[in-house]
Amino acid sequence: MLQLDPYDYSYLWSWMGAPIIQMPADVMATQEVIWNTKPDVIIETGVARGGSVLFMASLLQLIGNGTVIGVDIDIRAHNRDTINKHPMSKRVTLIEGPSTSEDTLAAVRAEIPEGAKVMVVLDSDHSRDHVLAECRAYGPLVTPGCYMVVADTMIGYVGQKDSPQNRSKSWFAGNEPLSALNDYMSEADLFEVDPVLNGKLVLSSSPGGYIRRKFA
Repeated sequence: MLQLDPYDYSYLWSWMGAPIIQMPADVMATQEVIWNTKPDVIIETGVARGGSVLFMASLLQLIGNGTVIGVDIDIRAHNRDTINKHPMSKRVTLIEGPSTSEDTLAAVRAEIPEGAKVMVVLDSDHSRDHVLAECRAYGPLVTPGCYMVVADTMIGYVGQKDSPQNRSKSWFAGNEPLSALNDYMSEADLFEVDPVLNGKLVLSSSPGGYIRRKFA
C-alpha cells in the first residue's frame, strides 16, 4: 500500500460516476456487511466527494429499503451538487456540522426512525482524539448485530517517515483511528471484531476496523 500511495491509488476509483476514495477491498467488505445485515439507516461521517454515501445508497436501493445519512463539517457546494443530482440522491440525507457536536448528533438522531436498524461508518478526521469521540458518540446508535466501520486503521501500522505526504493532513502511528479503536474497545464492551471479515482484508485501508455490535 505504501508503494501504491505515490500513485494516489485510493483516489483512482469511482462509483456510478462519483469519486469514492476507497480501496476496492473495502468496497467489497462494506457491500458484504450491508447485504448481510440490511440496515435501515447507515450513518457515515466524512462525505468528501460523495462516492461512498452514493455507493451505500445504491446498495440500499437494490435491497429496496433504507437511507444514508452523510455527516461532514464542510460539504462543499460542488460535492453537494454531485450528490443531489445523482439517481441515488433520494436515499441520501446530508447534515453539515462537526460530527461530534450536540447539534449535529441531535440532527442525526432526528433522522433515525424508531426501531430502525442502524450501521455507522467513521471516515472523517482521522486523529486519535476525534475518532475516539466519534466512537463514543455513534457507537451506541448502532443496532445489535449491525456494524460500525472505523476507517483507515492501517495508519496505525505506518511510522511518521512512511506516512503519506500528499494529503491536507498527515497522521501516523499513535495519533490515528487504530489507536482510537483500541481505546474504545477497551473502555466499552459493546462491540466485537468480526474475525472472518477482517481476516480477508489484506489490501485494505481498514484492517480490524469492521466491528459488530453485540446482542447482550
